[in-house]
Amino acid sequence: MQQGSVIREHRKLGPDVWCYRWWESGPSGNRVHRRIVLGTAEQLRDMVSARQMTAGLVQETGKFMTLAQLADHLHQRELGRSNARLSHSTKRAYQSYLGKWIVPRWGDYLLPNIKAVEVELWLKHLERAASTRCKIRNVMSVLFNRRCRNAEGHD
Repeated sequence: MQQGSVIREHRKLGPDVWCYRWWESGPSGNRVHRRIVLGTAEQLRDMVSARQMTAGLVQETGKFMTLAQLADHLHQRELGRSNARLSHSTKRAYQSYLGKWIVPRWGDYLLPNIKAVEVELWLKHLERAASTRCKIRNVMSVLFNRRCRNAEGHD
């Protein structure tokens, strides 16, 4: 990941915002432009305070990663044939829920931007059986537990 840049963007409604922008490799290896809003111009008065916010984000998250990248990482590390810890049917079920529901909806989101309340609301309004929604939630839990293990260095 390159350093990126901090810019102030004008908004039609509301105060200007400070944004951090960068390029990184996407899940399929192509370069993807990423952007995160750091805060409003009222919250972050100048470029220095906006840049300090990016340093905090990089320390907090380790690196900027999308849910699609995390899902790809899970697919490579835990859903491959070499992992005998999970049964074949479990691996196929995870791949199915990831490919059909989770990645299409949340794949482009940066992990720090995915909030439990939003996921719960999405699941509540998903027109599927309660058992299916529960399984989708459980696969998302596996993903985020995987992220925690990565952050601790237990990859």
